Amino acid sequence: MSTALERGTDSASLDRRSEDEKAKVEGQEYAPPTDGIPDPDAGLSEEERAAHDRKLLWKLDMKLIPWLSFLYLISFLDRTNIGNAKIDGLQEDLHMTNGQYNATLSIFFVSYALFEPLTNVLLKKLRPSIFLPIIMLWWGICMTCMGLVHNFSGLMAARWWLGVAEAGLFPGVNYYLSCWYKRSEFGIRAAIFFSAAALAGSFGGLLAAAIAQMDGIGGKPGWAWIFILEGLATIFVGVASYWMVHDFPDEAKFLTPDDRARVIRRLKADQQSSAEHESFKMTYFWNSVSDWKTWCFAVIYMGCDGALYAFSLFLPSIINQLGYKSTTANLLSVPPYAGAAIMTVFIGWLADRTRQRGLCNIAVSFLGIAGFSMLLGSGRPGVQYAGTFLGALGIYPCIANTISWASNNVEGVYKRGVTLGFVIGWGNLNGVVSSNIFRGRDKPRYKPGHSVVLAYLILFLLGGSITTRLLLAWENRKRARGDRDAWIEGMDAQEIEMLGDRKPNFVYTL
Repeated sequence: MSTALERGTDSASLDRRSEDEKAKVEGQEYAPPTDGIPDPDAGLSEEERAAHDRKLLWKLDMKLIPWLSFLYLISFLDRTNIGNAKIDGLQEDLHMTNGQYNATLSIFFVSYALFEPLTNVLLKKLRPSIFLPIIMLWWGICMTCMGLVHNFSGLMAARWWLGVAEAGLFPGVNYYLSCWYKRSEFGIRAAIFFSAAALAGSFGGLLAAAIAQMDGIGGKPGWAWIFILEGLATIFVGVASYWMVHDFPDEAKFLTPDDRARVIRRLKADQQSSAEHESFKMTYFWNSVSDWKTWCFAVIYMGCDGALYAFSLFLPSIINQLGYKSTTANLLSVPPYAGAAIMTVFIGWLADRTRQRGLCNIAVSFLGIAGFSMLLGSGRPGVQYAGTFLGALGIYPCIANTISWASNNVEGVYKRGVTLGFVIGWGNLNGVVSSNIFRGRDKPRYKPGHSVVLAYLILFLLGGSITTRLLLAWENRKRARGDRDAWIEGMDAQEIEMLGDRKPNFVYTL
């Protein structure tokens, strides 16, 4: 059998192969990935093609990124504003113990994580323009109800359903964006989208400080108005999302026929088929579950996500213990988040340019490790506040970068969706741990909480990133040597294409 691919000297040269290269398999030509799709730019020069490509990317960015980032800002604000409500009297007014308060945090992550692996299948079947507005209306109602509860049981019920409703947004949008952009373009877009979480932390502190001044209006305490007003705003945005959220490339109405062909051709040239329609089969589910990469990325993601929720849920309380009043504590939580948003976008850009997502994770994780070491090792307010800055800088960029890294290395419409659901779901399940490690009796230093976060960053984020990068590099070398060519013996071109990231010429992003 002739070789299945023309090999370069390293993974970088493999990744730069022309889309016109062809391989021979059992006497048949393995067709270039864009065969069968009309080329609207046929006959144009490379400069003219590049101009069309830039114009198309700008069009996609303006249509997709701003609104989706706004939706995630609202989502993250709604799930974490309970931390701001706590320091404004939530726990005392509802007569909850410290354990009961932590239980209301935990129950959100249980339902959130359980339903995430299923949501991308629903997103594909129902279409984004239907699915996303439905879940937003649902969680807006849950959010509003949180401001109307009178006891622990009511808050628990509202938080459970909030987790169910929000489960579809983060994995859904990351999967959705991966169906529009090339692998080398996805990271910066995912980073901009996720930076909304950092902005939500920043904006949430300002908003909570302002809304809390409504204490007593309508017979409601200030913390209740935080939930009610933000919930009503979510309902309004959910209705608007029916017109603002677009469907996948093969159905999106804002694309002209030529632009639709360009999107699909450029994704296929990037060894992706996620832009086209594909029917769900359980095979895709099992392919994801049995793939070692799914679980490697799940470990990495739990390292940064567990730390993320510990940080975002308890930052107001940590700052409050430095001696500041509730309003000042909410305001002082703004700068660390603002820095994290800038760092997240920068790392997204850097990882796209270098295609070294693993090294970016490894480098950034040391900032988080340093930050939580400072929180653990010093009782001085200045050192601890500086530690929150480094903690934010070392956690937030790794969330978006890890999702981009996982998405880059999984091919196939449904397999990628299921994989992202599992990775993100497993990471969010660790929010149960995060919700219970900053205990009231550990004030003011919260040493057990900081120790657990530090262990997550070292063992799972740093250790997982190093291990995964080494394994991906090892697999790329085996493919470059031809050790995986036996996987496609006897297959025709269509069968080879269905292998997705198991094709011997698919090069993993390191």
